Amino acid sequence: MPPPSDPPADALLAGAGSWLRIDQPDAVTHSHLPDGRRLGWHGPVPSGSVLAIDAEISAAPVPPALARRFGTDRFWERWTRSEALCKLAGVPILVWLETHGLDATGGPGVRWRTLALGDLTVTVALGSIGQDERRST
Repeated sequence: MPPPSDPPADALLAGAGSWLRIDQPDAVTHSHLPDGRRLGWHGPVPSGSVLAIDAEISAAPVPPALARRFGTDRFWERWTRSEALCKLAGVPILVWLETHGLDATGGPGVRWRTLALGDLTVTVALGSIGQDERRST
């Protein structure tokens, strides 16, 4: 019998909330929160893909220096998206911000979804392993 096929990226992202768990062992990848919790991805990752997540506490104040530079409108949505995308690209967040700011979408072959999960704003991003476009977006 052939192995089960990977879920399509869009379907996987649509159901992302069901694969995210707080403080559970054996996560594929995770994001540490400032209050000590750890949010992890406990779902599949399609073969040939890499998955990254980032989470922040939705009610947390925006740091003043970042608010001055990027504004506060949907800040945590934009921040978690940027963090997840820079993780996919293997680029430090400070370099990412200099190059792309907070409004990059990731480019060709990159899919992402930002969602509210309890008191958190979370972005899950998927990209292809070795896809050069990820590094240049």
